[in-house]
Amino acid sequence: MTTALINVMSAAAVKAGKGVLRDFSEVDQLQVSRKGVANFVTAADTRTEKFLQRELLKARPTFGFLMEEGGEVKGKDDRFRWIIDPIDGTSNFIHAIPYFCISIGLEERKPDGKSEIIAGVIFDPIHNELFAAEKGKGAFLNGRRINASNRPTIEDSLLVTGNPGSSPSPDGQSFKLLGSLIKDGATVRYFGATALDLAYLAAGRLDACWYYMSQPWDISAGLLLVQEAGGMVSALDGKPMDIYLKAFLASNKPLHSTMQKLLTKFA
Repeated sequence: MTTALINVMSAAAVKAGKGVLRDFSEVDQLQVSRKGVANFVTAADTRTEKFLQRELLKARPTFGFLMEEGGEVKGKDDRFRWIIDPIDGTSNFIHAIPYFCISIGLEERKPDGKSEIIAGVIFDPIHNELFAAEKGKGAFLNGRRINASNRPTIEDSLLVTGNPGSSPSPDGQSFKLLGSLIKDGATVRYFGATALDLAYLAAGRLDACWYYMSQPWDISAGLLLVQEAGGMVSALDGKPMDIYLKAFLASNKPLHSTMQKLLTKFA
Protein backbone atom coordinates (compact mmCIF):
# COMPACT_ATOMS: atom_id res chain seq x y z
CA MET A 1 0.00 0.00 0.00
CA THR A 2 1.28 3.44 -0.84
CA THR A 3 -1.30 5.89 0.56
CA ALA A 4 0.08 8.98 2.28
CA LEU A 5 -1.28 7.86 5.63
CA ILE A 6 0.19 4.37 5.45
CA ASN A 7 3.50 5.80 4.29
CA VAL A 8 3.69 8.03 7.37
CA MET A 9 2.88 5.17 9.75
CA SER A 10 5.14 2.68 8.00
CA ALA A 11 8.12 5.02 7.94
CA ALA A 12 7.79 5.70 11.68
CA ALA A 13 7.45 2.01 12.54
CA VAL A 14 10.38 0.88 10.39
CA LYS A 15 12.67 3.61 11.74
CA ALA A 16 11.71 2.73 15.30
CA GLY A 17 12.27 -0.93 14.53
CA LYS A 18 15.98 -0.34 13.98
CA GLY A 19 16.37 0.85 17.55
CA VAL A 20 14.23 -1.99 18.87
CA LEU A 21 16.46 -4.51 17.09
CA ARG A 22 19.57 -2.98 18.66
CA ASP A 23 17.99 -3.20 22.09
CA PHE A 24 16.89 -6.78 21.48
CA SER A 25 20.40 -7.81 20.51
CA GLU A 26 21.60 -6.61 23.91
CA VAL A 27 18.96 -8.38 26.01
CA ASP A 28 20.44 -11.84 25.57
CA GLN A 29 23.89 -10.53 26.49
CA LEU A 30 22.92 -8.81 29.71
CA GLN A 31 24.52 -10.54 32.67
CA VAL A 32 22.29 -8.95 35.27
CA SER A 33 19.35 -9.87 37.45
CA ARG A 34 15.86 -10.46 36.10
CA LYS A 35 14.92 -7.04 37.51
CA GLY A 36 17.83 -5.47 35.64
CA VAL A 37 16.67 -6.94 32.33
CA ALA A 38 13.10 -5.79 32.99
CA ASN A 39 14.33 -2.26 33.70
CA PHE A 40 16.35 -2.27 30.47
CA VAL A 41 13.31 -3.37 28.45
CA THR A 42 11.08 -0.78 30.13
CA ALA A 43 13.59 1.88 29.11
CA ALA A 44 13.60 0.51 25.54
CA ASP A 45 9.78 0.56 25.52
CA THR A 46 9.68 4.20 26.63
CA ARG A 47 12.44 5.26 24.27
CA THR A 48 10.70 3.63 21.29
CA GLU A 49 7.38 5.22 22.19
CA LYS A 50 8.90 8.70 22.38
CA PHE A 51 10.61 8.16 19.03
CA LEU A 52 7.32 7.12 17.42
CA GLN A 53 5.57 10.12 18.95
CA ARG A 54 8.18 12.53 17.55
CA GLU A 55 8.04 10.98 14.07
CA LEU A 56 4.26 11.01 13.89
CA LEU A 57 4.07 14.58 15.20
CA LYS A 58 6.32 15.72 12.36
CA ALA A 59 3.86 14.33 9.82
CA ARG A 60 0.57 15.12 11.59
CA PRO A 61 1.28 17.83 14.20
CA THR A 62 -2.37 18.31 15.24
CA PHE A 63 -3.18 14.68 16.07
CA GLY A 64 -3.37 13.39 19.63
CA PHE A 65 -1.99 10.17 21.13
CA LEU A 66 -3.03 7.23 23.30
CA MET A 67 0.10 5.31 24.30
CA GLU A 68 0.87 2.30 26.46
CA GLU A 69 3.59 4.07 28.45
CA GLY A 70 2.75 7.76 28.09
CA GLY A 71 -1.03 7.59 28.33
CA GLU A 72 -3.21 10.15 26.56
CA VAL A 73 -1.83 13.31 24.96
CA LYS A 74 -4.51 15.53 23.47
CA GLY A 75 -3.97 17.13 20.07
CA LYS A 76 -5.34 20.33 18.56
CA ASP A 77 -7.54 18.23 16.28
CA ASP A 78 -9.61 16.07 18.62
CA ARG A 79 -10.98 14.02 15.72
CA PHE A 80 -7.80 11.98 15.32
CA ARG A 81 -5.35 10.26 17.63
CA TRP A 82 -2.58 7.73 17.23
CA ILE A 83 -2.78 4.62 19.39
CA ILE A 84 0.69 3.21 19.99
CA ASP A 85 2.18 0.06 21.47
CA PRO A 86 5.95 0.53 21.13
CA ILE A 87 6.84 -3.09 21.92
CA ASP A 88 3.94 -5.52 22.06
CA GLY A 89 5.22 -8.76 23.57
CA THR A 90 7.54 -7.34 26.22
CA SER A 91 7.67 -10.59 28.20
CA ASN A 92 9.00 -12.31 25.09
CA PHE A 93 11.44 -9.43 24.60
CA ILE A 94 12.72 -9.75 28.17
CA HIS A 95 13.46 -13.43 27.59
CA ALA A 96 15.11 -12.80 24.21
CA ILE A 97 12.28 -14.60 22.39
CA PRO A 98 11.89 -13.14 18.87
CA TYR A 99 8.11 -12.68 18.84
CA PHE A 100 7.17 -9.04 19.36
CA CYS A 101 6.18 -6.04 17.27
CA ILE A 102 5.48 -2.32 17.00
CA SER A 103 1.81 -1.42 16.60
CA ILE A 104 0.30 1.90 15.45
CA GLY A 105 -3.40 2.54 14.91
CA LEU A 106 -5.16 5.75 13.90
CA GLU A 107 -8.50 6.45 15.55
CA GLU A 108 -11.07 8.82 14.08
CA ARG A 109 -13.80 10.20 16.32
CA LYS A 110 -17.14 10.77 14.63
CA PRO A 111 -19.61 13.64 15.26
CA ASP A 112 -21.93 11.25 17.11
CA GLY A 113 -19.19 10.53 19.68
CA LYS A 114 -18.34 7.08 18.35
CA SER A 115 -14.93 6.25 16.96
CA GLU A 116 -13.31 3.81 14.58
CA ILE A 117 -9.82 2.76 13.55
CA ILE A 118 -9.18 3.98 10.02
CA ALA A 119 -5.57 2.82 9.53
CA GLY A 120 -3.16 0.42 11.20
CA VAL A 121 0.43 -0.75 10.88
CA ILE A 122 2.17 -3.63 12.67
CA PHE A 123 5.89 -4.06 12.15
CA ASP A 124 7.83 -7.19 13.11
CA PRO A 125 11.47 -6.02 13.03
CA ILE A 126 12.89 -9.51 13.53
CA HIS A 127 11.44 -10.81 10.27
CA ASN A 128 11.19 -7.42 8.54
CA GLU A 129 7.45 -7.89 8.03
CA LEU A 130 5.26 -4.83 7.73
CA PHE A 131 1.51 -5.44 7.98
CA ALA A 132 -0.68 -2.50 6.94
CA ALA A 133 -4.36 -1.74 6.45
CA GLU A 134 -6.47 1.31 5.73
CA LYS A 135 -10.23 1.16 6.12
CA GLY A 136 -11.90 -0.01 2.92
CA LYS A 137 -8.61 -0.62 1.10
CA GLY A 138 -7.63 -4.14 2.14
CA ALA A 139 -4.78 -5.59 4.21
CA PHE A 140 -1.19 -5.99 3.06
CA LEU A 141 2.09 -7.61 4.09
CA ASN A 142 5.19 -5.94 2.63
CA GLY A 143 3.01 -4.55 -0.14
CA ARG A 144 1.32 -7.83 -1.01
CA ARG A 145 -2.41 -8.23 -0.35
CA ILE A 146 -3.25 -10.76 2.36
CA ASN A 147 -6.42 -12.63 3.26
CA ALA A 148 -7.68 -14.52 6.29
CA SER A 149 -7.80 -18.30 5.98
CA ASN A 150 -10.84 -20.35 5.02
CA ARG A 151 -10.25 -23.39 7.24
CA PRO A 152 -13.72 -24.34 8.51
CA THR A 153 -13.11 -26.92 11.23
CA ILE A 154 -11.46 -26.73 14.63
CA GLU A 155 -9.40 -29.87 14.12
CA ASP A 156 -7.73 -28.36 11.03
CA SER A 157 -7.14 -24.97 12.63
CA LEU A 158 -4.39 -23.23 14.57
CA LEU A 159 -5.92 -21.30 17.46
CA VAL A 160 -4.25 -18.71 19.68
CA THR A 161 -5.32 -17.22 23.00
CA GLY A 162 -4.02 -14.88 25.64
CA ASN A 163 -3.20 -16.00 29.15
CA PRO A 164 -6.16 -18.22 30.13
CA GLY A 165 -5.49 -17.31 33.76
CA SER A 166 -6.58 -13.75 33.00
CA SER A 167 -10.16 -14.81 32.28
CA PRO A 168 -12.70 -13.33 34.73
CA SER A 169 -14.92 -16.41 34.37
CA PRO A 170 -15.38 -18.50 37.53
CA ASP A 171 -14.32 -22.09 38.22
CA GLY A 172 -11.54 -22.19 35.65
CA GLN A 173 -13.93 -22.12 32.70
CA SER A 174 -11.21 -20.85 30.37
CA PHE A 175 -9.12 -23.93 31.15
CA LYS A 176 -12.14 -26.15 30.57
CA LEU A 177 -12.54 -24.49 27.17
CA LEU A 178 -8.92 -25.31 26.33
CA GLY A 179 -9.50 -28.91 27.37
CA SER A 180 -12.58 -29.15 25.15
CA LEU A 181 -10.76 -27.68 22.15
CA ILE A 182 -7.79 -29.98 22.53
CA LYS A 183 -10.11 -32.97 22.95
CA ASP A 184 -11.74 -31.99 19.64
CA GLY A 185 -8.35 -32.06 17.93
CA ALA A 186 -7.51 -28.36 17.93
CA THR A 187 -3.98 -27.03 18.08
CA VAL A 188 -3.87 -24.17 20.60
CA ARG A 189 -1.01 -21.75 21.22
CA TYR A 190 -0.25 -18.82 23.55
CA PHE A 191 2.39 -16.67 21.84
CA GLY A 192 2.33 -13.60 24.08
CA ALA A 193 2.01 -10.71 21.57
CA THR A 194 -1.61 -9.91 20.77
CA ALA A 195 -0.94 -7.42 17.97
CA LEU A 196 1.34 -9.83 16.12
CA ASP A 197 -1.15 -12.67 16.64
CA LEU A 198 -3.81 -10.57 14.92
CA ALA A 199 -1.46 -9.72 12.06
CA TYR A 200 -0.78 -13.43 11.60
CA LEU A 201 -4.52 -14.10 11.63
CA ALA A 202 -4.99 -11.51 8.89
CA ALA A 203 -2.27 -13.21 6.86
CA GLY A 204 -3.99 -16.61 7.10
CA ARG A 205 -1.29 -18.13 9.32
CA LEU A 206 -3.69 -18.48 12.25
CA ASP A 207 -7.40 -19.24 12.15
CA ALA A 208 -8.87 -17.83 15.38
CA CYS A 209 -7.71 -15.82 18.39
CA TRP A 210 -9.49 -14.91 21.61
CA TYR A 211 -8.38 -12.82 24.58
CA TYR A 212 -9.74 -11.81 27.96
CA MET A 213 -7.73 -8.73 29.00
CA SER A 214 -6.68 -6.65 25.99
CA GLN A 215 -5.93 -2.93 25.88
CA PRO A 216 -6.63 -0.49 23.00
CA TRP A 217 -2.94 -0.26 22.05
CA ASP A 218 -2.76 -4.07 21.83
CA ILE A 219 -5.52 -4.39 19.27
CA SER A 220 -6.25 -1.14 17.41
CA ALA A 221 -4.16 -1.94 14.33
CA GLY A 222 -4.68 -5.70 14.50
CA LEU A 223 -8.47 -5.67 14.50
CA LEU A 224 -8.55 -3.47 11.40
CA LEU A 225 -6.06 -5.79 9.69
CA VAL A 226 -8.26 -8.81 10.39
CA GLN A 227 -11.40 -7.11 9.10
CA GLU A 228 -9.71 -5.75 5.97
CA ALA A 229 -8.32 -9.25 5.29
CA GLY A 230 -11.83 -10.71 5.32
CA GLY A 231 -11.87 -12.00 8.88
CA MET A 232 -14.37 -11.31 11.66
CA VAL A 233 -14.16 -9.71 15.10
CA SER A 234 -16.71 -9.59 17.90
CA ALA A 235 -17.12 -9.59 21.65
CA LEU A 236 -16.95 -13.09 23.12
CA ASP A 237 -20.75 -13.23 23.22
CA GLY A 238 -21.06 -12.19 19.56
CA LYS A 239 -21.94 -8.54 20.15
CA PRO A 240 -20.18 -5.81 18.12
CA MET A 241 -16.55 -5.20 19.01
CA ASP A 242 -14.64 -1.99 19.62
CA ILE A 243 -11.10 -1.45 20.84
CA TYR A 244 -12.21 -0.53 24.36
CA LEU A 245 -13.67 -3.97 25.08
CA LYS A 246 -11.14 -6.12 26.90
CA ALA A 247 -12.44 -9.56 25.84
CA PHE A 248 -13.00 -10.48 22.21
CA LEU A 249 -12.84 -13.09 19.47
CA ALA A 250 -11.17 -12.67 16.07
CA SER A 251 -11.25 -15.40 13.45
CA ASN A 252 -11.70 -16.34 9.83
CA LYS A 253 -15.31 -16.30 8.68
CA PRO A 254 -15.99 -20.07 8.61
CA LEU A 255 -14.90 -20.59 12.24
CA HIS A 256 -16.43 -17.54 13.88
CA SER A 257 -19.84 -18.93 14.76
CA THR A 258 -18.40 -22.21 16.10
CA MET A 259 -15.81 -20.42 18.25
CA GLN A 260 -18.34 -17.89 19.54
CA LYS A 261 -20.69 -20.67 20.67
CA LEU A 262 -17.85 -22.44 22.49
CA LEU A 263 -16.75 -19.24 24.20
CA THR A 264 -20.32 -18.58 25.35
CA LYS A 265 -20.66 -22.15 26.62
CA PHE A 266 -17.54 -21.83 28.75
CA ALA A 267 -18.09 -18.23 29.88
